[in-house]
Amino acid sequence: MLKDTFNRTHDYLRISLTDACNFRCLYCMPNEQMKFMPAKHLMQADEIEILAKTFVELGVKKIRLTGGEPLVRKDAKVIVARLSQFPVELTLTTNAALVDKFIDVFHQAGIKSINVSLDTLQKDKFLKLSKRDLFEKVWNNIQLLIEEGFHVKVNVVVMKGINNDEILDFIEWTKNQPVHVRFIEFMPFDKNQWNSSKVFSYQEILNLAETQFSFIKMKDGTNETAKKFKPFGHQGTFAVISTMSAPFCLNCNRIRLTADGKMKNCLFSKGEADILTALRNQEDIVRIIKTCVGQKEKALGGQFEGDFHKIDTTNINNRSMIRIGG
Repeated sequence: MLKDTFNRTHDYLRISLTDACNFRCLYCMPNEQMKFMPAKHLMQADEIEILAKTFVELGVKKIRLTGGEPLVRKDAKVIVARLSQFPVELTLTTNAALVDKFIDVFHQAGIKSINVSLDTLQKDKFLKLSKRDLFEKVWNNIQLLIEEGFHVKVNVVVMKGINNDEILDFIEWTKNQPVHVRFIEFMPFDKNQWNSSKVFSYQEILNLAETQFSFIKMKDGTNETAKKFKPFGHQGTFAVISTMSAPFCLNCNRIRLTADGKMKNCLFSKGEADILTALRNQEDIVRIIKTCVGQKEKALGGQFEGDFHKIDTTNINNRSMIRIGG
């Protein structure tokens, strides 16, 4: 069992398969010309399997595959199949552009729930935000996931002045389809042009939702990051991931492996543990993993706290979101 100095048990591992992506979303990728890591710097399929097995033996019960876009990796199907052998809840986060090619793989691996990143329901705005004219493809693939019986969560990064005007439209979508929309407060990462004026907060989202919908607060799980709500008469739900205005660090159970095999004990942690190099050098990776968990800060990687309006991004030391993994 992996516990930090604040007695938090860490049993949820997020593994980034690649820093490459077929989209170019502003809040995730610093620029269009970004260069991705050479294949030799990435964890290979057998290394991912060995590392996952080690984490499972240390108590991990859930594994999420992320990217970049995890499904652009050529051996993604092999990795999914290999990880499905472990006694964990296996899931992934995707932009859905390629999921139609993986439906059988997902079913065979026992995947039940899939997170889809989608920041707008407007085709023109989708092109502007992602720099790819693929809205209809993504929309059709979300419909396919629903038809195939997957529990579909839709992640919406809300940015004031960009897509906060669509919050009600996203909630309306949950009326006739069993989609579970999660509004994510805009977070600061390397060169993603964050500033506090772009954050549309948890309370602002609820205040807006109340102008059109009646809903109840749902019971959240012990380690939930999302505060969930059920609109009356809707098949689906909506939630808010309030990292900036109401952090949920006290019950955090998450650890991360970047695509190049660095372990991060927090999304915002400065430090990283080089698990991949240790594995390749046949060193004791269990000791390194436990040390990394033990060094976890109380909240937000120790980089900021309190009023998000007072955050100075020049003092934040971290990777870009795509280099970390969603």
